[in-house]
Amino acid sequence: MVVDWGNIAPMVVGVVFFVTAGGVLVLRPIAKKLGSLMELYARDRQSGVEMEVHQMRELVETMNARLQLMEDRQDFTERLLAAPKAPGIPPPNRQEEEHIDG
Repeated sequence: MVVDWGNIAPMVVGVVFFVTAGGVLVLRPIAKKLGSLMELYARDRQSGVEMEVHQMRELVETMNARLQLMEDRQDFTERLLAAPKAPGIPPPNRQEEEHIDG
């Protein structure tokens, strides 16, 4: 059996053309939908990152405010302890403190 390559080449080209056209017709809507879903996912993820940054900023600001309050209280306590004692107030009795603790 002799194969005539002159007749097979146009058939192969025709099959490739129809398979390519069919693939484009079938896969194009799927690819468009997939592309739009990926775009929505990326946009949603970006907004999620922005929300996380905003939450972290609020958390840091809250922690900063609490730390400032603690510093103010520490400064007040240090000034109170460093202040000279009034002459009419006796110093605390260390023996009573040991008895209470022990």
